[in-house]
Amino acid sequence: MVKFRAKELRWLKGFHLIAVSCWVGGAVALTMLYFIKNGVVDGGVLYGINQSIHHVDMSVVVIPGAFGCLLTGLLYSLLSNWGFFKHTWLIFKWIVTVVAILFGTFFLGPWETTMMGISGKLGMLSLSDSSYLYNEKMHIIFGTVQTLVLIITVFISVFKPWKSRKS
Repeated sequence: MVKFRAKELRWLKGFHLIAVSCWVGGAVALTMLYFIKNGVVDGGVLYGINQSIHHVDMSVVVIPGAFGCLLTGLLYSLLSNWGFFKHTWLIFKWIVTVVAILFGTFFLGPWETTMMGISGKLGMLSLSDSSYLYNEKMHIIFGTVQTLVLIITVFISVFKPWKSRKS
């Protein structure tokens, strides 16, 4: 298998860091947007915040960042000497990446889509709708946990703890 040289790996690392920045930065931004909803008194503003959350996640920042991490990580593993399973910290990163993408796809995304739909129909009455409140609670709890796990993963990438596995 062909391996990238140092210059090519630096380019790949740059694209990987951009993807990480989008994913983690977007996740932090989404978490903060949830907390600014507390003082909202206008149904249109509530819907606008939910719509903003949805678009930052689905269209322009979080999902492209997550899949950018996955793609550049795959290229790193294939085209460098890092491999997929040589280091425990790398295995941890693979698990976090795949689980976070799947959890976002099957839980976080649908929760926020539901909230956007409800707030678009009910406006401020959403804040007394049990489905809206349930989806909001789940997204705040698990979205915050996922954001913290992503931040921890960045530090694991930097410090590379745990011993290398024998290949």
